[in-house]
Amino acid sequence: MKKLPTQHLDLGPVNIAYCEHGNGPVLIFLHGNSENKHLFSAHQQIHFADFHTLALDSRGHGETLSEDDRYTIEQYSQDVIAFCQAKQIAKAFVVGYSDGGNIALFLAHKAPERFPRIVAISPNYLVSGTNEWTLRLFRGLAGILKFLGKLGLPTRKALMRLDLMLTDIGLRPEDLRSIRTSMRFLYAEKDLVKEAHILEMARLVPGATVRKIGRCNHLTILNRKETLEDIRAYLKEDLDRFRPPIAARP
Repeated sequence: MKKLPTQHLDLGPVNIAYCEHGNGPVLIFLHGNSENKHLFSAHQQIHFADFHTLALDSRGHGETLSEDDRYTIEQYSQDVIAFCQAKQIAKAFVVGYSDGGNIALFLAHKAPERFPRIVAISPNYLVSGTNEWTLRLFRGLAGILKFLGKLGLPTRKALMRLDLMLTDIGLRPEDLRSIRTSMRFLYAEKDLVKEAHILEMARLVPGATVRKIGRCNHLTILNRKETLEDIRAYLKEDLDRFRPPIAARP
């Protein structure tokens, strides 16, 4: 499998790096914390090759360029919306994984008319939705990075990324209740996010559906056969009426 070439879209305060592939309905992939667009190489070239896919690097990740004092999930969502506006993408499906799932929650809240179907894989809108042992790990890592920063090592971006996982994303229960796009929640049998938290989100979002993927964890759910089949089945429900809004790129 070849490595897809990186393209750049300059939006002023942020220069977004992305990989583009295929023809068909537009499908946007959003990666998790401290990951990048290449996480979805197989998804773009194999599993969803019949879609026009775009995998984006968030600020502070991969090859996207920006100058920031802090990162927020809401800002990431605004970047995705601005990206779609600049690319003249009127409609797109979205698959967001982990922090990408949190970005997807904001997209559903802010622009349901642009994103008709969204798959959020293992998101958490509250820090309290993360398992306690994972939070202890993140907090311990933050302490180490702060110490290394005092020694002069370049840890600023890593600390800013880590802070995303130690801060509520900024959506309230009433915001989730106001969502009017179709949402599918997926989570792992052994996830870092509490099962009760996932089920709460699925209950709050009107009409949302949810599924637990067995025999996997937070780090392996994305490539499980059951996950891929579930996403395809969910998106296929809308394909008869959905048409790609822009000409596909090679």
